[in-house]
Amino acid sequence: MAVLGELVVAARRHAADGNMGRLADTLVEALTRTGRLYPGMEKPIATVMALPDGDRRRLVDALVDRHRAGTEETRPLLLQLVTLAVQGLGEDALATERSLRLAGYAHVHTVWHGDELSVLAAAELAAGRTLPPEAVGVIRRTAAMAYWGKQLAALARTLHEPVLNVGEPWADTALAEAAELGPEWTGLLRHAVGATAARPSEAWEKQGRALLDPLDPGAVRARLLGWLALVGRPRSLPYEEKEHAPGQNDLYDPYNANALRGLAWLLSLLPPHPDTARALGRLVETSLRKVPGTGPRNPKVANAAVLALSRIEGEPALAELARLASRITFKGTLKQVDAGLGTRAAAMGLSRAEVEELAVPSYGLTEVGRLPHAYGELAVRGAKAVLTWRNAAGKDVKSPPAPLKREQPELIAELKTAAKDIDRTLSAQAERLDRQFLARRSWAHAAWRDRYLDHPLVGTLARRLLWTVDGTPCGWAGDALRALDDAPLGPVADDAAVELWHPVGREPAEVAGWREWLERHGITQPFKQAHREVYLLTDAERTTGTYSNRFAAHVLRQHQFHALAAVRGWRNRLRLCVDDSYPPAMRELPEWGLRAEFWIEGVDFEAGGGITDSGAYSWLTTDQVRFYPADAPVHEAHASGGGYGYGRYSGTVAAALPLEQVPALVLSEVLRDVDLFVGVASVGNDPTWQDGGPGGHFRAYWESYGFGELSQTARSRGDLLARLVPRLAIGDRCHVEGRFLHVRGDRHTYKIHLGSGNILIAPYDAYLCIVPKAAPATPDVGYLPFEGDRTLAVILSKAMLLARDTEITDRTILSQL
Repeated sequence: MAVLGELVVAARRHAADGNMGRLADTLVEALTRTGRLYPGMEKPIATVMALPDGDRRRLVDALVDRHRAGTEETRPLLLQLVTLAVQGLGEDALATERSLRLAGYAHVHTVWHGDELSVLAAAELAAGRTLPPEAVGVIRRTAAMAYWGKQLAALARTLHEPVLNVGEPWADTALAEAAELGPEWTGLLRHAVGATAARPSEAWEKQGRALLDPLDPGAVRARLLGWLALVGRPRSLPYEEKEHAPGQNDLYDPYNANALRGLAWLLSLLPPHPDTARALGRLVETSLRKVPGTGPRNPKVANAAVLALSRIEGEPALAELARLASRITFKGTLKQVDAGLGTRAAAMGLSRAEVEELAVPSYGLTEVGRLPHAYGELAVRGAKAVLTWRNAAGKDVKSPPAPLKREQPELIAELKTAAKDIDRTLSAQAERLDRQFLARRSWAHAAWRDRYLDHPLVGTLARRLLWTVDGTPCGWAGDALRALDDAPLGPVADDAAVELWHPVGREPAEVAGWREWLERHGITQPFKQAHREVYLLTDAERTTGTYSNRFAAHVLRQHQFHALAAVRGWRNRLRLCVDDSYPPAMRELPEWGLRAEFWIEGVDFEAGGGITDSGAYSWLTTDQVRFYPADAPVHEAHASGGGYGYGRYSGTVAAALPLEQVPALVLSEVLRDVDLFVGVASVGNDPTWQDGGPGGHFRAYWESYGFGELSQTARSRGDLLARLVPRLAIGDRCHVEGRFLHVRGDRHTYKIHLGSGNILIAPYDAYLCIVPKAAPATPDVGYLPFEGDRTLAVILSKAMLLARDTEITDRTILSQL
């Protein structure tokens, strides 16, 4: 700053001497020293602005000359200085350069300092010109920032055009179409941008209705849904990638996000329509999609869409809320969904669970899993909706016949939309049903048949599950509910109790019998039920008494565990590498008056743990599983461990319930969840971790998990493969033995671990690294008794590949053979 002070003195001296060239050089030197026009340049600029007009004109000329001869570094700074110096002289020096500089902001997200934008934008506006839309976007986005945006906030409030920021496909389309449709539509967009609060005010709604009244509701709906369909697509003006801000191109423009909230609320003011509910549900999921280093794209937009859904009357909106309740995991938005369903349940005089059941739409299916029409049918096959077509001669064809395309294109569109909706809803309903074991749900027979067994959509799941009806275990086969011996159930009273069958407490012969029954009838269950793992108390757990160490000392990928825990109904917080305390992962069990805790902690960096760009631990280590009364105080532990207790760093621990007092079904289901967390998120099943990860700290763990003793889930998988393998085309080359599926190829014999899917080459147990796809499809191996086991799909895919190892062409794999 002392050097800058000397430059200020020099600037005043040159100004007094009338030496504008030397003054210009001094200012350039000052700019080079500071690297910015502000701060520190106020006094030199004040010296410039105090010059007589004639001297100032000569100074401007000198600065313009230096701008033209300047460097890439100094030219933008000189442009600002010229823009300031020329104020009040009635001239517009470097106007073209200024416009080009502003247009150059097309790929900028925000600016750290708003000096340049403030100066250049003010000059453009003073000259009577509009700012380039790209520059307006930067100003608005920067103004939205809490700390450094204040400098541009006042300017942003004066910029009313364009109505939306350009650069997002939906906004570009909305701007173009609104301009073509007329001022009423531009006014609608402008009103939507004003949705800056969590809920619409009465005044906002009143004005929204006034803007909608002159317009055709169907036309407004179609136009708004067309815009929302483009939300989330790649930016038309992508931002420059910044190392400190990964994922910016996947986020919503914060200014346009307000407009999205407003559009969602405007849709709720229109007459209800199934397409509206569908579009709002899609907007929720798109807005909650995770962005690395940030989290959900825009929870505020998701919450606005949920609010809109909760205010729309009719079955489609209620069904979409119920579907979202089973699909989304972001706590803030899920709380909004729960509130919406709770309000609707109270209005209908029903329980929340009953509302979710009644809300499931049929999507036009006229019988369970089927909608026949003149040119084919829409049918549910397993977890997918399948459209088939026939021509006038009754022959199957791959696409809609020409007469149907010509005469009923809307029917084709409706069927394709229904198929997509069915796929989404089936997945959500399967997850909801899988959670009913711990929900202790029981139904009266008449209601159960209506909502489940005979429901056109849910029936496709219910008829692949096992139930107890008035105490009798049964399943659907052919055209009736049948007992284990295939005898049809007799008449059942309407009020007879129906529950989901669970293998806990059943005789092994009965469990084995139902597995054979499913196979005999070719029934593939939507999730494991007859083949469900059962976790009984071990001697070690009887010794520890109040906690289970069965799944302790594992290393998990934190983000994968966190996402899976949310899907399974557990509450968990991502652990950051900070001085803070966290509760354990918890599963609330209100129907049982219990709470389950899974104790976890971040892996210390010095011990080999990694930290993400957002400061979260990459990995966790696992510890005990405990059970407490539902109202027991919640424990906390430091993010990096150190033991759980009440309050921050407290060593006081509540008395956990003896495991022998925990109902067998609760114990089994909770431990099954934890086994699932370990089986999916453990670094031990990552084939690329042969070296043990960072610093090799986890090599021993990776080897013990990747090739060691089997969990209950892996043992069940082995039992299934032992029955399945003989029926495969490669059956003569495969057999299950111990912890492995052994596969005989032409080059080598291979051992695929039943728990991790990792591979060893016999006889020397050399490791073979084959990285599976992110979502491997289960190979066509004929009948499988259940859906959803990713590791089973990985093992079968690897077995198919290795049994024909002479046909392998992948160079990475060949180099290891």
